[in-house]
Amino acid sequence: MDAQVLEFLKADRHAILATKGRNGAPQLTPVWYVFEDGVLYVSAQTSTVKVRNLRRDATVSVCIDGGRGDARYVVLSGQAELIEPGERQRELRWQIIRHYHADEAAAERYYETIKHTTSAVIVLRPERRVTLGFGQAVA
Repeated sequence: MDAQVLEFLKADRHAILATKGRNGAPQLTPVWYVFEDGVLYVSAQTSTVKVRNLRRDATVSVCIDGGRGDARYVVLSGQAELIEPGERQRELRWQIIRHYHADEAAAERYYETIKHTTSAVIVLRPERRVTLGFGQAVA
């Protein structure tokens, strides 16, 4: 993957995760993520619609855009996996939380508000990537 795209994905941007709803329509959710070694990780409470959708159909797309004033974007698609509650899931969940907070103390304060929720981690090893704004568009 291009170095500019990797740098873009490592920033603390929001992403929109699309799963397939029960009726086949896309279900969209804004999410936090971490992108490492070509893999996207998203933490999600196990009681959410997106997790129920993934248990039925693992097909996902994720769009990460540059935000206001930055027309760049990356869309990643493929089959997701779920890391169920356990040590690895807790480590990844903390890594995602920490990624979006300025310091350890702020991350810990946020974690205190959600620590009793049961979560899984959505893992996407992209099978398809579309980018725009990094020189040449890739589809």
